[in-house]
Amino acid sequence: SNGTNLITIMTARFRPSAGTPAQFSYLTLDDYQALKAGLANVAAIAPSYQSNYDVKQGSESLRVSVTGVTEDYFKVNTANEVELGRMITAKDRSAKNRVAVIGSQTADDLFQGLNPVNKVIKINGVNFTIIGVLKEQDSAGFTNSNDIILVPLETGYAKLFGANAVYDGMKVVNTIAISAASADAVDSVMTQAESILRAQHDLLPTEDSDFTISSQSQILDTLSSVTTTLTVFLGAIAGISLLVGGIGIMNIMLVSVTERTREIGLRKAVGARKDHILFQFLVETITLSVLGGVIGILLGYSICAVASLHPSMVKIAVPLWAVMIALGFSAGVGVLFGLIPAFKAAIIHPIEALRHE
Repeated sequence: SNGTNLITIMTARFRPSAGTPAQFSYLTLDDYQALKAGLANVAAIAPSYQSNYDVKQGSESLRVSVTGVTEDYFKVNTANEVELGRMITAKDRSAKNRVAVIGSQTADDLFQGLNPVNKVIKINGVNFTIIGVLKEQDSAGFTNSNDIILVPLETGYAKLFGANAVYDGMKVVNTIAISAASADAVDSVMTQAESILRAQHDLLPTEDSDFTISSQSQILDTLSSVTTTLTVFLGAIAGISLLVGGIGIMNIMLVSVTERTREIGLRKAVGARKDHILFQFLVETITLSVLGGVIGILLGYSICAVASLHPSMVKIAVPLWAVMIALGFSAGVGVLFGLIPAFKAAIIHPIEALRHE
């Protein structure tokens, strides 16, 4: 939803030299200024610093992710749109205004459906006036993108973040997000950003970068690879389940044929042909397997419905084609594993069957 031209720069673990312990790196406001001055083909660039704080409003209290941002944050993260009130502006930053824009879930938790604009909340004991509420977003996986508070970056440094946001006398940021002018310019901007940051951090050509640069397309490729692996893995589990279920159905029907031998003999004695007996037992096995498939589909729908109720879960859809394929596989398992019992029943000699005790 933020577009494929989004580039994210984050801190990383690195080793200064071979054999040394890994260290955590820092990104600073100076890095942001260098990138802003040196990058070409960029639509917007936005630094941010995030930490978790206790937030209170009246008797309500919760722990929320608080992020210090600039006005360009909304240009880069286009999925964040303000539904009520207004966005954070450059004036808010320069004046270090104690204002905040909150997510829809945070608004519901603190104000139970009331309009929170112009209301005051306490973030880590500091009063902030709410100036805007973000539109509800779809889930981003295991994190709730609607449970967030945004404040002006300079206000955060002055009133909230404290010494945690300072390293070696420099103000640090967690992330620098860049919106390339176009999707075609992403690779060029990433190369420029890496060159600028390596120079900023005085890294030698032989040293690893102490930061990570990723694009949305790379994240999507990684996600696609992960989901493909999961699909193959779950498909293998489903295949084993079908095999075990099919063997179970075959065993049940073999026992049924043995127990109903006299019935089979009686049917043949009054004129039933082999194909009649074969069809009878195939119908029974298909009915068993399809019934199991229907129960499985209903169970799957129920699990999806319950899981989708949680706000932090990915929205789950069960398409009709998947249901039809599931029913088709169920019927196929019935036919495949029902053939042996059905043939065994069909070839029983009627006289031997009638003699069976």
